[in-house]
Amino acid sequence: GAITLFRKFSVLSRPRVAVGLSGGVDSSVAAHLLKKEGCEVLGVYMKNWDSVDEYGFCTGEKDYQDARHIANHLQIPFFEVNFVKQYWVDVFEGMLNDYQRGITPNPDILCNREIKFKQLLNYVQEKLGADYLATGHYARKREKQNGQFELLCGTDAIKDQTYFLAEITQSALKKALFPVGNLLKSQVREIANSLGIHVAQKRSSRGLCFVGKRNRFDEFLAQYIKPEEGPYVTYSKKVIGKRSCNS
Repeated sequence: GAITLFRKFSVLSRPRVAVGLSGGVDSSVAAHLLKKEGCEVLGVYMKNWDSVDEYGFCTGEKDYQDARHIANHLQIPFFEVNFVKQYWVDVFEGMLNDYQRGITPNPDILCNREIKFKQLLNYVQEKLGADYLATGHYARKREKQNGQFELLCGTDAIKDQTYFLAEITQSALKKALFPVGNLLKSQVREIANSLGIHVAQKRSSRGLCFVGKRNRFDEFLAQYIKPEEGPYVTYSKKVIGKRSCNS
């Protein structure tokens, strides 16, 4: 079941768990499950981007308000932490460099490794006294006999997110909890509906980690990288076309 990760916790130990609240349904239900198990739960919202989209709308502000509302609804303390500078240096600049070199990066992997399970984990441990950091990722973990942890696929094969967590460190995985990892997305929405959580039917986020979806990603990149002409090359090194600066 969804609570097998927490069976080792006794009521007396009552671990303090910080939950990364994104403003979505998955992290909301994760926080609920932890609270239901008797954990002391704290909600934390990360601000990693400080800009508006191409229509002048700040998507992060809506997510922040949703996260705050969820924390109030679940009656848990709520905190906001700003990692804009760290995200730019540790994730975004590397992504731009990769695009300039002609390779396609995956910034979400870097965001999890460098920001969520490094910067945020350090923050909740040192500033909030948290024992664990929980997220709404569809993933599971298992402790091996040697004390090391394995990252396992989530029960929902369609929503499995272990690919994006593959580079987090062993020490971070030890302190990570994935409360919805044993559930299907449909079950998560059912739980949220039963609790009256207002984002129960909110669409899953797409796009850059904490930057959001961009309708014209090429135009977004052009704000930071000068467009250049070049060939379209397949994985087998076959040139199948040419890109102009206007395409």
